[in-house]
Amino acid sequence: MGGAAALASAGAEQATGEAARPNVIWLFGDQHRGQALGINGDPNARTPNIDALASFGVNFTGAVSGFPLCCPFRGSLLTGRYPHHVVPGHEYPLPEGQPTIAHVFREAGYRTAWFGKWHLAGFKEAEGRSALRVTTEAQRGGFETWVGYDNNNSQWDSWVHGGTGKEAFHYRLPGYETDELTNLLIRYIRERGAEARAGKARPFFAALSVQPPHDPYVAPAEFMARYNGERLELRPNVPPVRRIVETARRDLAGYYAMIENWDWNIGRIVQVLREEKLDLNTHLIIFSDHGDMHGSHGLFRKTNPYEESISIPFLIAGEKMRYSGRRTGRFPVRLNHVDIAPTTLGLCGISKPAWMQGQDLSWLRLAERQPGSEPDSAYLQCVVPTGHPDSINKAWRGVITRDGWKYVCFENVSWLMFNLNEDPYELVNLAHNPRYRAERRKLIERLKQWVADTGDRFAVPSD
Repeated sequence: MGGAAALASAGAEQATGEAARPNVIWLFGDQHRGQALGINGDPNARTPNIDALASFGVNFTGAVSGFPLCCPFRGSLLTGRYPHHVVPGHEYPLPEGQPTIAHVFREAGYRTAWFGKWHLAGFKEAEGRSALRVTTEAQRGGFETWVGYDNNNSQWDSWVHGGTGKEAFHYRLPGYETDELTNLLIRYIRERGAEARAGKARPFFAALSVQPPHDPYVAPAEFMARYNGERLELRPNVPPVRRIVETARRDLAGYYAMIENWDWNIGRIVQVLREEKLDLNTHLIIFSDHGDMHGSHGLFRKTNPYEESISIPFLIAGEKMRYSGRRTGRFPVRLNHVDIAPTTLGLCGISKPAWMQGQDLSWLRLAERQPGSEPDSAYLQCVVPTGHPDSINKAWRGVITRDGWKYVCFENVSWLMFNLNEDPYELVNLAHNPRYRAERRKLIERLKQWVADTGDRFAVPSD
């Protein structure tokens, strides 16, 4: 849907759920790896609401976070541009004057709203707690409504702020962060429903960004009580080293409790959309900014190119288009973080602006859209290393292909190469095996093309 005819549609149509221009909501957590959903086969995950939504939409099983770190991902999410052009590292701000997806939606007549974690103001935790510092209006990405915080690593002590001048506010949320931020989005949805009933509807784009399941791994008691770390099934690539196994089991108990709590809150949102009669005209996009290693390959957290770090959940759902559990195939579409903004606009019939580098893949969801081209691969990066422990503290570049190959290098040195079709847990590194020299050369050439096409600078190995 879209175009001039869509822009001319009356608000009264939206009150009946048949508006020409759909609404769209981003629902995303932090550090939620793509494997950690029931629908994606995780034996530990209890995600009935997300799993049910997958039956009404498309599950992009090959979606990746091209730079698996919070700030760079968010910069690319909002702009559709690669990290080296906008937010190249941890605690870097969104460049002054950089337009975002919110500006594009507002120009198309949409209401826009952001709730929750932002992490694009450039505040440094070493200089004071970011949750207690105020993001200025100019730093809020052009959203009409903005209620959030820059960063927070204390889910029971979460503060939000917003407004300007005499309307400014800054207060502590009264409960667990995910629950309370969901309450704010639910209130916003009810306000949009009331407008629709009054014949004053405007389409809206809203984003709910929650900190969990980012560490510290704690959830409300009723969810924590359901998980015993000793009974969880670890991934086969967690090495049998005592300290690693013990840490992984302890952390994962809280991690899965947080994911179940997030899933419960998504169920609440879906129910309110139904009550407000907005469910048939609202796209839900469920994803995460990156994954979490939890001991795989002896590593923890993020910023590395292994599957547990780069793979993210990504579903386009909602009840208007009824697909039957559609997945993107054995050779999954490599949707990357830069593709999310163009794809979101495409769902609403809005063309991406020229400054966005990502690809619009909305045709994979919309039955009325003509099929487009699928990316053959996704570009992976760590532009500015963070220095975080238990991960990889070195710049790297890589490529992951639709037909199941991954290649990653440091400057002028090959590092990793896997055939994910036969080795999904990345146990056999082929980067320096001469038997695979021809395949390595092909991947190196594709990576060099990505570097050139994106305007990046990185010395890829010659062989």
